[in-house]
Amino acid sequence: MRDAGRLGDAFLRPGSSSFLDFLGEHAPGLLPSPGAALDGAGLAPHATTIVALVFDGGVVMAGDRRATAGTMIASREIEKVFPADEYSAIGISGSAGVGVDLAKLFQLELEHYEKIEGSLLSLDGKANRLATLLRANLPLALQGFVVVPLFAGYDLDRGIGRIFSYDPTGGRYEEHEHHGTGSGSVFARGALKKLWQPGMSADDAVRVAVESLYDAADDDSATGGPDPVRRIWPVVATVTADGYRRVPDAELESVVAALVAARSERGRRA
Repeated sequence: MRDAGRLGDAFLRPGSSSFLDFLGEHAPGLLPSPGAALDGAGLAPHATTIVALVFDGGVVMAGDRRATAGTMIASREIEKVFPADEYSAIGISGSAGVGVDLAKLFQLELEHYEKIEGSLLSLDGKANRLATLLRANLPLALQGFVVVPLFAGYDLDRGIGRIFSYDPTGGRYEEHEHHGTGSGSVFARGALKKLWQPGMSADDAVRVAVESLYDAADDDSATGGPDPVRRIWPVVATVTADGYRRVPDAELESVVAALVAARSERGRRA
């Protein structure tokens, strides 16, 4: 008779460095599956918009705080940018609930690898693992629960920030300079094209990321802009050689105040 609280045999045997494989072998019912899907994907909350851009010494990722369900605002404070591990970040757009689960599973996948192998996975390896998770989610995507993540991190071998985008089937694409996903990304990417410059500092990159989300919210109803009344700000994170850092709300409040003041001074209406 096994002692209560004692780890089972599965946890004590050498196995794969993939948490996804471990879970699939020992507790497949805990994996996201088509059987867990509900009819009515169009009514499930959707998360938009995520941007990422590189700067001199790292990368910035930022996401607005709005989730929508049809024409309704499902949440004003959802978080769509998460640390994947110490040196990388993941942002989610698309089906919000499935996306948050995917981000948590990706965090476990990287932590499991680090504990089994005793070393960090390379940035390319992390990007490939995320592609594998997306391919496993394809049956849910075909039912309408589509998740389109954005992955970015600091490459310890190359000493630079890098960005990876994905399609719902698990296709992985490295992006250069900047990128965005989600319904407001077409507007955010337009702003990034004009504002991004090589050799930017981290502070300038944070300002550009916030301004691109501001422009996206101006034209896309599914993207929420900074909300000074409720004191709701985008989630913005930097990843450098020093690791993942979430930019404090106090800093973002100053960035937003300067942005609004500059645009008010110009007096533009369009």
